Amino acid sequence: MLDRPTTKDQWIARARATTPDGRAFINGAYVNAKSSKTFDKISSADGSVAGQVADCDAADIDLAVSAAKTAFEDGRWRDKPATEKKRVLLRFAELIKQHTDEIAIRETLDVGKVISNSISIDVPYCYVCLQYYAELADKMYDEIAPMSPNDLVQIRKEPLGVIGAIVPWNYPLIISAWKLGPALLAGNSVVLKPAEQSPFASLYLGGLAREAGIPDGVLNIVPGFGEKTGKPLALHMDVDMVTFTGSTEVGKLMMRYAADSNIKRVALELGGKSAQIVMPDADLDAAAEAIAWSIYYNQGQTCHAGSRVLAHRSIRKQLIEKIIKVTAAQIPQGHSFDPAAQMGAMVEQKHMERVLEYIAVGQKEGASLALGGKQIMQNTGGFYVEPTIFDEVKPDMRIAQEEIFGPVLAVIPFDTEEEAVRIANGTVFGLGGSVWTSDMNVAHRVSGAIRAGTVWVNCYDKSSPVTPFGGFKQSGFGRDRSPHAVDKYMDYKTIWTVYK
Repeated sequence: MLDRPTTKDQWIARARATTPDGRAFINGAYVNAKSSKTFDKISSADGSVAGQVADCDAADIDLAVSAAKTAFEDGRWRDKPATEKKRVLLRFAELIKQHTDEIAIRETLDVGKVISNSISIDVPYCYVCLQYYAELADKMYDEIAPMSPNDLVQIRKEPLGVIGAIVPWNYPLIISAWKLGPALLAGNSVVLKPAEQSPFASLYLGGLAREAGIPDGVLNIVPGFGEKTGKPLALHMDVDMVTFTGSTEVGKLMMRYAADSNIKRVALELGGKSAQIVMPDADLDAAAEAIAWSIYYNQGQTCHAGSRVLAHRSIRKQLIEKIIKVTAAQIPQGHSFDPAAQMGAMVEQKHMERVLEYIAVGQKEGASLALGGKQIMQNTGGFYVEPTIFDEVKPDMRIAQEEIFGPVLAVIPFDTEEEAVRIANGTVFGLGGSVWTSDMNVAHRVSGAIRAGTVWVNCYDKSSPVTPFGGFKQSGFGRDRSPHAVDKYMDYKTIWTVYK
């Protein structure tokens, strides 16, 4: 194993010496697209070509689904004892841990997140999540219903079959683990479709899964564009479930595709516009630090980013000043391969331009620009947007209603607790939220009133595999993480036996 680089130049040299394998992983082998077509994967950090990726389509999806279905039906994974599944999944997690640097380089090449986060957060969370589900393998039980002595009624959980897992580009490793862990634990086969912007880290997992002992065909990874690969996967008649994380717009398409095909199961984790309510008695230093990290971590490309701050009018200006200070002191922006940076590049030029358009919209709508608002570091060739804060935002402005998915914070004033709750719930989303107060009565009332899948009190973005994650309203349904996630990859069978 090579020594870990310690400087930006060393990391850049290591990344340039890396040749990511962009081929599909189907039935235990890396293969070209049937059409032999490829597309360039552009590095977010500097705009260079990071490698070639198989441009897969419906024919490749057919191959992957066929391999997955065959593997499921012959029971090569489904019928393994729980202790064997546990052993293999633990080995898979351990191999990911052993290859942290190689995977982290691919993650940063893929999406532009800073290398320090890829190493210390994304890769570790991936293998910790898989370890968690591996440890559950021999701790799950079926049920016996309470009937008369002559009736034995078993309630068994059985795997669904072939799972189509479609993951986004912002946390490709972490969210892949959220899908793979419970789906494989349950005994399913999986066809994983990474976003076209982030194929390399996910594809690398295929070889490690094979080395760990996951049988051929049980895990297949097919890169490509949404219309050419994601849509055929969601429409496929032999796919029993689609689990999708991404935009609300595409999530609605997933439901249509399920209805237009075989009424497959659908689980959706979609967009967010999470509100952080800061009451006048809050610890403003703690709130400012959490707010800054919640919106600028990963360049704001987080579904539950705390992108709306609802600040009591009496402390709004003071809070904004503290957020700006925290940002300057703790969240330096720099090249994605600079170990000193905490904020890197946007995923691609198209997305950067979208974020800059929203900043222009905010100014046009009359919000006051308190920080940032521009593209920076153009000389790198990468896609960098500086931390941005809008003050004096009205709840009905587009920047307060629509998911920007970038480092743009909207600060909205309020006067009463009831008004704050009404504004917090006044979007189509319901993924996350928080309340900052020293009054636990207020904390109890407000946290209960916010319509969101996760509500933090005097903190933000605390996360663990043991807690369920998902949304209300148009943020989707179904949960990732925790034992609750396993249920959606299984179905209940009742076996009723009568003894004479």
